[in-house]
Amino acid sequence: MSKRSALRNAVEAGLASLLVLKLEYSPRPIANWLGHACARLLDRAIPRLRRTAMRNLEMAYPHRDERWRSRIVDGVFASIGRLLVAFARFPRINQTNVEKWIRYEGFQHYERAKARGKGVLFATAHLGNWELSAFAHALLTEPMSVVVRPLDNPLIDRIVERRRALSGNTLLSKREFARSILHALRANEPVGILVDQNASLDNGVFVPFFGTLACANLTFAKLAARSGAAVIPGFAIWNEAERRYVLHFYPEVEMTGDAEEDTRRIQAAIEAAVRETPDQWLWIHRRWKTRPEGEPGLYD
Repeated sequence: MSKRSALRNAVEAGLASLLVLKLEYSPRPIANWLGHACARLLDRAIPRLRRTAMRNLEMAYPHRDERWRSRIVDGVFASIGRLLVAFARFPRINQTNVEKWIRYEGFQHYERAKARGKGVLFATAHLGNWELSAFAHALLTEPMSVVVRPLDNPLIDRIVERRRALSGNTLLSKREFARSILHALRANEPVGILVDQNASLDNGVFVPFFGTLACANLTFAKLAARSGAAVIPGFAIWNEAERRYVLHFYPEVEMTGDAEEDTRRIQAAIEAAVRETPDQWLWIHRRWKTRPEGEPGLYD
């Protein structure tokens, strides 16, 4: 990756700051319209994102026609717009109004996991509003540790990190996080990790995902085995009827101690959740980029 210039970082950060402030302080209906408009602009400005999403959907849903896939991609960008609005308004979300934004479903699964006393590993994904799920859990129940990947632009990264931490969560860099995660789990604390992205071959394994082998990182399964923590899938899904998100906690995924088998189980749980609301998953990510040796790439 080429080195980013300081000027480029500053310009991008300035534009991002203006957008965040506009979304935060505008009346909610205007902010919603602006968030949707930004997502539509992203769709048109970077056409490769839609091409990637259509290719992914072609592999995942081969029996569906192009019109259906296009509607799903439209929903993905609409979901991104909603996420932008919620994220920008984090400073205005607190314990007195958080339930206007989100509620729980399946909280008993989390309670049982906590009762085991060995911590909780949330296996989550870029599904619905992954930013709000962690932020709101800290307000509704207790703070948690969240594993994050630093953004390419360090100035924007600071903006994002400040908002992520407002509800009391601890941010752990993806570059070196294992020791901190194990420490949190030993204290019976929850830890959230996004596990749905393409992994490299150096610490990945190929498992089925929507009928096609995908390379998934083994680290999550190894942490679960080492700590004995309960593994709970959790996702904040937009509910149009309620006009708010629902933070779904699913039953614990039983771990065997075998990293490859456990990774397969975790990815199967992610796939099942995505199938419930496919228009809220980030299909614009090249999930099947890494291929087994000798196999051709799946993207142009």
